[in-house]
Amino acid sequence: MWAFACGAVSSGQPLSDKVGLLISGIVLTGPMVCACSQAVNDWFDRHVDAINEPQRPIPSGRMPGAWGIVIAIVWTLLSMWWAWQLGTWAFGATLLALALAWAYSAPPFRLKKDGWIGNAACALSYEGLAWVTGAAVMLGGAMPDATIITLALLYSLAAHGIMTLNDFKAIEGDRQMGIFSLPVQLGIKGAAGTACWVMLLPQFVVVALLLVWGLLPYAVAVLLLIYAQIPLMMRFMRDPVGRALSLSALGVPLLVAGMMVSAFAWRNAPQHLVHSQAADAATFSVSVSFIQSPQELFHA
Repeated sequence: MWAFACGAVSSGQPLSDKVGLLISGIVLTGPMVCACSQAVNDWFDRHVDAINEPQRPIPSGRMPGAWGIVIAIVWTLLSMWWAWQLGTWAFGATLLALALAWAYSAPPFRLKKDGWIGNAACALSYEGLAWVTGAAVMLGGAMPDATIITLALLYSLAAHGIMTLNDFKAIEGDRQMGIFSLPVQLGIKGAAGTACWVMLLPQFVVVALLLVWGLLPYAVAVLLLIYAQIPLMMRFMRDPVGRALSLSALGVPLLVAGMMVSAFAWRNAPQHLVHSQAADAATFSVSVSFIQSPQELFHA
């Protein structure tokens, strides 16, 4: 949801003119696609959850029988139907996101069995794909510019670290079920350090890019948000298992706040405004030509 909103903001399009489209896109990426991915994961992770989190609906028996997989299938179809209403780009992006969601959790792919690949699939789907889709939908299906795609990819990389934070609560079950999450592969301390650096480095690259683009106030804002995360990461490093949830709750919102700052930065960048005005002028010129052509034909 947040990444889609960032994409919409970064597109530079007037948000007030497309409120319905924006709300529909947020519903698609959140209550539809994200919820669907959670339902799929809950079903195919039910044996792991029986070890790590037996209180969850499926292993606890509160959702009996095959209701879990039925909900996952129904929500997949519903997400596809909703996306179809938003145009070709949104539909294609949703199909890719749903494919990644199923590939992440379900055999034969079960991408989550490798922490590097599985977390990359989640991060790309939740952040990068949603960001680019938000921009494309607001642009009427046009391909977003290279800057928007760059920001989306950088924050997708940072999201890989966020995904790793979620793995610290499931180490024992992952080991028993043959899931090689980063804490299983690298050890608790190694995975904790990797998660922090993977979250931090892309944000520093964003700051550098904002400076290159001449957007100093926004670069300073993102940098301050990074510095606010560092003490939380230092506490996390002292007890990764015990403090992973704390970093997720307090540090991750600072990171995603930087996403929105970056989106507004590009929205208000002089070079983006010039490009948008040129595109509007071209559209106006085409419209005028279209209006004049029938007149010329009439006089002929």
